[in-house]
Amino acid sequence: MPTNALTPPFNEATARAKVQAAEDAWNSRDPERVARAYSVDSQWRNRDQFFVGRDDIRAFLTEKWRRELHYRLMKELWSFTDNRISVRFIYEWQDAATGQWFRTHGNEHWEFDDDGLMRRRDMSANDIPIDASERQLLHVGNPPQ
Repeated sequence: MPTNALTPPFNEATARAKVQAAEDAWNSRDPERVARAYSVDSQWRNRDQFFVGRDDIRAFLTEKWRRELHYRLMKELWSFTDNRISVRFIYEWQDAATGQWFRTHGNEHWEFDDDGLMRRRDMSANDIPIDASERQLLHVGNPPQ
């Protein structure tokens, strides 16, 4: 029995809903909430890091949001097939160590199991330093400061 109502095969409406659900979860900055969307053996590539499983995902996200303050993310559906979705994303954040603001642009490719859990995530991104006055995502996700 599927653990998630948004299960493959995807159509445009369910793919868009899946992307919105991911955006909402990531904007919560709650590692546990985000990790529940991934299979227990999910395979990740995040830039130059490779890891497997929910425990590693939780640990990664905990450290990420310790360093990346005021994180706000926007995801956009790029394409989809039966059990795969590709998105482009932009997020803005402030480096905890230096105070520098960044805008990160990137792409993700997702593959889902039959229950709608992400079993594979492949992410590439680039960080661009910005001034606080250049922030564009002030109202996206509206997470707590």
